[in-house]
Amino acid sequence: MDLGLSGRRALVTGASSGLGFGTAAALIAEGVEVTIVSRSEDRLDKAKANLLDSVPTATVHTLAADVADIASVSTMVRVAEQLMGGVDILIANAGGPSPGGFESTELDAYMPALELNLLSTIAMCQATIPAMRKRGWGRVVAITSITVREPNPNLILSNTARAGLTGFLKTLAREVAGDGVTVNSLQPGLHRTARVTALYDDPTEVLATIPAGVFGEADDFGRVAAFLCSDSARFITGAAVPLDGGAGHGLQ
Repeated sequence: MDLGLSGRRALVTGASSGLGFGTAAALIAEGVEVTIVSRSEDRLDKAKANLLDSVPTATVHTLAADVADIASVSTMVRVAEQLMGGVDILIANAGGPSPGGFESTELDAYMPALELNLLSTIAMCQATIPAMRKRGWGRVVAITSITVREPNPNLILSNTARAGLTGFLKTLAREVAGDGVTVNSLQPGLHRTARVTALYDDPTEVLATIPAGVFGEADDFGRVAAFLCSDSARFITGAAVPLDGGAGHGLQ
């Protein structure tokens, strides 16, 4: 299926591995020029090589930056705009904060988590959306977590920050919808990523909680994200879409 994205320009953060990498791969397969962002230059170089192995004709830029450094986000976006001539698509992704519950989590731990999983995306939106609105076309897809719907008792920092981000994105979506800019979030459940390996000593033990009986794959996730960026998805905005293999129990 041709998503009609050829020639668009995407900034993808947290893209050296996992869901961010899977999304970048799906976008370049659709002819999108991408700038991939991660903190590690070495990991970015490897990710770029892997992306070009799959689509040798793709245009892939790398940019080392830490999205949790809120003061540097506008510079990161400006460099990406210089590399590509603009940013039409923002894929906002960041790793999760440390696990823990209420009793084990100190107050000082909350601000870094909010910077990583809430304020970084707000800053990226502030830096990219005005130009999207002027052009009359733009896409924002934030990668959050299924824990926004069903909080994990051992992920209180992620639950708190990403729930706040979901409220921000819903509010933003309504404000910019009339300018051709859609704003959505994807809420991954258990996918085959390093994050799952880090959180669970034996990830296979949690397979019983997934009705689909398998972990999600980053490539499949990326194709869903790419669809949300397409013109066919122009009427989808303000949505928070779960991708969890049926694990969620709620009606929403």
